[in-house]
Amino acid sequence: MGPHPAVAAIRLAVRRVLHDVLVAHSAASSCSPSAASSPSTRSAPAPRGSAPRDDAPLVLAACSGGADSMALASALAFEAPRAGLRAGGVTVDHGLQQGSDARAAEVADRMRALGLAPVEAIAVSVGRGGGPEAAARDARYAALDGAAERHGATAVLLGHTRDDQAETVLLGLARGSGTRSLSGMAWVSGADGRYRRPFLQLDRHTVREACLAQSLPVWDDPHNVDPSYTRSRVRHEALPILEKALGKGVVEALARTAQLSRDDADALDAWAARAEADVMTTAPAAAGGAQAVHLDTVGLHGLPTAVRRRVLRRAAIAAGAPAGSLFARHIEEVDRLITGWRGQRAINLPGRVEVRREGGRLVIRQG
Repeated sequence: MGPHPAVAAIRLAVRRVLHDVLVAHSAASSCSPSAASSPSTRSAPAPRGSAPRDDAPLVLAACSGGADSMALASALAFEAPRAGLRAGGVTVDHGLQQGSDARAAEVADRMRALGLAPVEAIAVSVGRGGGPEAAARDARYAALDGAAERHGATAVLLGHTRDDQAETVLLGLARGSGTRSLSGMAWVSGADGRYRRPFLQLDRHTVREACLAQSLPVWDDPHNVDPSYTRSRVRHEALPILEKALGKGVVEALARTAQLSRDDADALDAWAARAEADVMTTAPAAAGGAQAVHLDTVGLHGLPTAVRRRVLRRAAIAAGAPAGSLFARHIEEVDRLITGWRGQRAINLPGRVEVRREGGRLVIRQG
């Protein structure tokens, strides 16, 4: 008799991602100068089902001890050896709760019991920039990046589910965000596609059921039910109200919106990148500063609004404006220097970046 349906679902999701990781790794290896010069030194993948080679690609599971990430760790431990891959795990101690260090050590022991190696528990210091949720997320990803580099991991798997995706889209809608924010979390993200999210098409109930079917102990983070956190209010208040008012299927619809928005945003970003080459030039940077950016206003004026504003945002970031502090209202003000020009003064952007129109060009530089 086969595994429980929920267990089969999480394993299939991870198996598909591991296949993509193997394909990407093989492509990268074949393109490397050393592989090109010495093809005989490349090792073939281990036969399916045998123990992975010591030099096989390593995939890490990011695990908090919650149901989503424990299900992920268990599926990775099961599938990776069958794909000829090594599998390890990382847990991050944010230090935000009493006894968090002991809990992180316990989660690490659970991952080792699943057969994952190497396993690392990392303590981080969470700052205050951007609010508690954003600060914890920044610290967590910095720790995961460091672990991946130390261990030479090819990929890091994250346990975000379809429910997490729906919450992300709803938060974006509440902020009045554009298509990129509404596209939610990507299946693949990070430098060189480091981060992979196998469970974005699985709901939270399925992964929790998979843990129950395997008798996996899980830890429910009290922050997930703390109403002082915005995402917790969305999860336990906003989404249930929407489902009560609109009927079941809201989570699936929001997740589908994320994918549709991502397709549109990717197409618009590609268009903006091509347009940028036609309208943008750069000037050498001053000592210790970012480069100055010059934009042709006539060429910009002829672009659709969505494309033009993407070019403006990319140019502002290239000139030194921090991406996380650059909002739609800033770009709209800059856009008016092109579409509603009447001799306005220069516009100041975050990062001490100034935007000024000089004749037929827009000049963006740090002040």
